[in-house]
Amino acid sequence: MLTLILHRGARGRPLPARSFYRVEVADNLFGEYSVRRKGGRAGRGGRKGRSCFPTLRDAVLPADSCIRRAQARGYHLTERRLAQR
Repeated sequence: MLTLILHRGARGRPLPARSFYRVEVADNLFGEYSVRRKGGRAGRGGRKGRSCFPTLRDAVLPADSCIRRAQARGYHLTERRLAQR
């Protein structure tokens, strides 16, 4: 599983973070890959979304697009995690 977390501070300052955006790419029990998105104000539940794709390549392209859109809106990549198996 790959997890990317982005934050946006007040008036463009990266920290302290006021908003967050999280994108995860993971495989599921059905042999598919899912892209999970969550974003919103810090300390709140936020909005969620999930899409499933048949291959990893098909999942990575929309995840990368989500990251680029968030960065265009002023979010900065603050954390990158790769799950060990």
